[in-house]
Amino acid sequence: MELSIIISTYDNAESLMRTLASVAKQDADKKVWECVIVNNNSTDDTAERVAEFAKQNPDLNIRLVDEPQQGLSYARNRGIVESKGQVLVFIDDDETINEGFVSAYLDLFRNHGAFVGAGALKVCYDTARPKWMSHYTEKMIANPLDLGNEIITMSSKITPTGGNMAFNREVFRLYGNFDTNLGRKGSDLFGGEENDLFKRIRDLGERVFYTPHAIAYHHIAEYKLSPEYFDKLSYGVGVSKRLRAEKFDTVEELFDDENAKRRYTMLLAIFYALTFRPQKAKWLMRMRNGISKGVFEE
Repeated sequence: MELSIIISTYDNAESLMRTLASVAKQDADKKVWECVIVNNNSTDDTAERVAEFAKQNPDLNIRLVDEPQQGLSYARNRGIVESKGQVLVFIDDDETINEGFVSAYLDLFRNHGAFVGAGALKVCYDTARPKWMSHYTEKMIANPLDLGNEIITMSSKITPTGGNMAFNREVFRLYGNFDTNLGRKGSDLFGGEENDLFKRIRDLGERVFYTPHAIAYHHIAEYKLSPEYFDKLSYGVGVSKRLRAEKFDTVEELFDDENAKRRYTMLLAIFYALTFRPQKAKWLMRMRNGISKGVFEE
């Protein structure tokens, strides 16, 4: 078993089935890869639907495991333990992947010397893309990533998306697993566990390779575009930044950075307003205010 796709899921059965349908279409030899779904205390019919999907696709190496401790980091760490592949690829249950996804990662790790890798992430809206959406608000909601058409070493200034990242299994022995004090737990919208892992990896000199041929499509449901979700996510981003800063004793640096971003955001919002895009200005400031609240709130 060369590669394992690991998908953590919580109460998202319908979307997960869409994800698994794309997993089933992979063009790579099914003998060399598997798919491990980690059920993190779902209360819907996730288990039954995965069992039915596996029955309908007997040629797939697919299995469901349970992680009773609530939290995405706990679920991902369970996936590491339960998987058999040497290359571990993490995607999310609200994504689909291209048919050459597994083949692209096999090539990256077999032929390009990768120890840590990431792929492209494109955004798909279940409804129309809102007119208020800007590059900045979309980055927070969907975190798209496109670094061109060549396999490259990623800049240390760019953090790969958590919905499309891959590691040699030895990474977790050398640098540790996902920090369970970070990441989403149930319906909360905290994060940062993948940022923390990539920081630990890069601080010790490890390179991160990017392949444009492993593409994940992030499907944004309509409810994720509501004001309530947007505010909750913005606040969660801020709290996550604060937690990581406390871990690395960089809180004062975070405060300085956030104050600088507030000033920049204000200027950008004024620009949007003066160019007759008031909705983009409004939601951009809404995002910044939510993040700042999470950063500065004790």
